[in-house]
Amino acid sequence: MDRPPTPEDLKLVSWQLGRPARGVVAIARDCPFGYPQVTVNRPLHREGDEFEVFPSLFWLTCPFLVEEVARLESAGWVKRLEARLEADPELAARYARAHEDYRRERLALLSPEEEGFLRARGAWEAVETGVAGLRNPLRVKCLHAQLAHYLARGANPIGELVAGFLRSWHCPRSSIRCRPN
Repeated sequence: MDRPPTPEDLKLVSWQLGRPARGVVAIARDCPFGYPQVTVNRPLHREGDEFEVFPSLFWLTCPFLVEEVARLESAGWVKRLEARLEADPELAARYARAHEDYRRERLALLSPEEEGFLRARGAWEAVETGVAGLRNPLRVKCLHAQLAHYLARGANPIGELVAGFLRSWHCPRSSIRCRPN
């Protein structure tokens, strides 16, 4: 269940990301040691007329998981999973539903004013996307985003496969990576 981020969470997430945390509305999942693993993010960052559409509703912040997933991406798993989607219509249908659920949840975070702002600037299409900003539900782009969606909501079959490839869903107790110094 999502929880509001505390100031300490935002400080830690900024450290995990190596940049200031922006647009975090909730912590979707903590590791067993109590540190954030996945955040929920606003789809629109706006300062006056300047704006940025953020493509990922769920963001994987855990340094251990980020490294583990990068290892899978380097080993060619994005293309392998796309091939599985092409070969398995049932998997493809479940994945398409995950994209639609993701899109609906993202849009629900926008106010009517924000929707009007984006439509007036011709940018509405940028928020009507699925996991990791994808429009094509047969593409897999970014295993980090797939896993984050699965860990946050559980309904992403590609993220579930990624989770099954991992050696662990958190770092070993002996080497907790997010312990404050």
